[in-house]
Amino acid sequence: MKVLQVISSGGMYGAERVVLALAVGLSRLGHECTIAVFANRHRLNLELADRARALGLAVEHISCDGRLDRRALQRVRSIVHSRRIDVVHAHGFKADIYSCAALRSSSTPLVSTCHNWLNHGLALSLYGVCDRFALRYFDAIVAVSPAVKLILERSGVPHNKIEIVDNGIDFAGFESAKPALRAELGLGDALVIGFVGRLSPEKGLKDLLRAASSLFSRWESAKLVFVGAGPEEVSLTTLANELGIGKRTHFLGQRSDMPDVYASLDVLALPSATEGLPLTLLEALASRRAVVASSVGAVPDVVVGGSTGLLIAPGDVRALADAIELLLRDPTLRRRLGEEGRALVLRRYSASQMTNEYATVYQNAMMTRSSQG
Repeated sequence: MKVLQVISSGGMYGAERVVLALAVGLSRLGHECTIAVFANRHRLNLELADRARALGLAVEHISCDGRLDRRALQRVRSIVHSRRIDVVHAHGFKADIYSCAALRSSSTPLVSTCHNWLNHGLALSLYGVCDRFALRYFDAIVAVSPAVKLILERSGVPHNKIEIVDNGIDFAGFESAKPALRAELGLGDALVIGFVGRLSPEKGLKDLLRAASSLFSRWESAKLVFVGAGPEEVSLTTLANELGIGKRTHFLGQRSDMPDVYASLDVLALPSATEGLPLTLLEALASRRAVVASSVGAVPDVVVGGSTGLLIAPGDVRALADAIELLLRDPTLRRRLGEEGRALVLRRYSASQMTNEYATVYQNAMMTRSSQG
């Protein structure tokens, strides 16, 4: 089976890591997988393409100069034709819309994964309207959690086309990781609270800064690190300085040594207002990290309160601070939560299991398209 993964990427975030793990997994099963990344003129980011090439995967670029670039449509068709693609798998608004516009009249089956559905702001709302229209022409739509599936159904996507496939990760590297950040930043034995992901409004990161500010007066050695980039980086840096914790807060940008990053943390905080099934959460638990997370999306399926982590209500700064402080005070609790979290992830969220489930989705999509003539 020849599969084309299509994505418009802004960096190595959750969806990109899923695409990469899926492509590697499909290759191991004997399928041919190509990753097509939009080369957006206004926001060029080809990190995913570079990572894929380094792993020996086939990569294509789709040059795109605007919101509706006819040359990009032709490029999608050309890739499908030249590589004799059996299934196209789109990830995200832009990939959905362009894949649909380019191929809806063809015999090539279309599959989409909705990693999350954000409708905040006019631009995203308009993309959402277009995406809902495009998804009508797809043969299968994958939601990464029941919450995302419900959003899709409420948005008018036919429920019989939607399937749930949990995200999965490759565990290689997490077992032997070293706490590289501690030496790099001179953290020594400091207690380190961390966030990993896109620095964007829905992640609740201003709440995390305010929670840290309330803790730091009692925990003089504690530090806070943000790993990732995004539109809120400047405002978060400003807020950290205004709260008087700028010197104890580190913004590290995007990193490629993620197992070593997780190994450097004592607590991972994920105070999001909305989530699907965050890969950061799975990776942190695979690294035996103690986690505090908002009870949103599929997070409660992974973070079982008091067993594999601590849950809080989104937007509750006091509860966030209290949960982090509980973990800072109790290293035994941190270790227990980390061990139980890793055991859960190993059982339920492997990249190989995810890959097998997607392979079944592809085969069913091919049969659906074939039956339609």
